[in-house]
Amino acid sequence: MEIKADLVKELRQRTGIGVMECKEALQESSGDIEKAIVLLRKKGYARAQGKMSRETAEGIVGSYIHLNGKLGVLVEVNCESDFVARNEEFKELVKNIAMHIAASNPKYISSEDVTPEVIKQEKEIIREQFKDSKKPPEIIEKIIQGKLDKFYEEVCLLEQPYVKDDKVSVKQLISTYIAKFGENIRIKRFARYELGQAN
Repeated sequence: MEIKADLVKELRQRTGIGVMECKEALQESSGDIEKAIVLLRKKGYARAQGKMSRETAEGIVGSYIHLNGKLGVLVEVNCESDFVARNEEFKELVKNIAMHIAASNPKYISSEDVTPEVIKQEKEIIREQFKDSKKPPEIIEKIIQGKLDKFYEEVCLLEQPYVKDDKVSVKQLISTYIAKFGENIRIKRFARYELGQAN
């Protein structure tokens, strides 16, 4: 089908990805811009994978204070160059990540940060819930893994559905920016402060 230039332009503005890739994604999605974005995210995510091991020595510390002043977040997000660190889109990404942390209250950055003790405890809790279910052990193990994945989605920042678009995880969101900037981006650490609550 014929893809109009203004549609390509809009998709390019929304994703920051090249003209040809935008045109191909629109053809593949029959001109549906939302489906094209999903396709580009998938492709961008694949391209971003190769950049995820690269060193990130630059970046910024972003913050977000909730309107009532009773909740605040600091987050350090690293990238590879000062050029990207000074980019307005990168700054916006960091601000949005800080806002996400304020809203979703993650405990860890990724599933790799969850201690073996916490994982063991979670498995024991799940196992206890199914001890009288008469399900075969291999089925219970599958259930445990599924519930563990759900647990990671609740407590790990990168696994959480992004608050502004719950169809993508924070990890997928970052991957689109890795593809856009051509640099690795990594959340190094964060702190969330809530009045009256110990951290």
